[in-house]
Amino acid sequence: MVTKEEIEGFLDRLSVDGASHSEIEPGLWVVKPGGAQDFDVVVHYSPPVVLLRVKVMTLPRQNGTVATLTRRLLELNASDLLHGSYGIQDDSVVLTEALELEHLDYDEFLASYESMTLALASHMRELGSFREAH
Repeated sequence: MVTKEEIEGFLDRLSVDGASHSEIEPGLWVVKPGGAQDFDVVVHYSPPVVLLRVKVMTLPRQNGTVATLTRRLLELNASDLLHGSYGIQDDSVVLTEALELEHLDYDEFLASYESMTLALASHMRELGSFREAH
């Protein structure tokens, strides 16, 4: 099983590509992807999995807008996301992915991280229109 120290090593390797990270409590890191991307990826070591999570936006206040947004998030889950998924937690839209630690390697971790950041980069313009509707 992958250890907390190995996850930290994975995060260190992301730094080569311009990302930076800081541990805010044991086993919980905030990763800043770098470049033009304006979001943080939270990585939580929680055996038997490691969780990757991004707060995408606050839910709009208008019920019709929320219903349309919810439908669109489900469509994106079905069409654009391979492993992770959009969800709603409290008053926020989040993108999450859980990876099993048992046989995790850096390539799988990197693929999941890049899949999330790519999805957000391609979806943010559309999802941003829902944010503006609030």
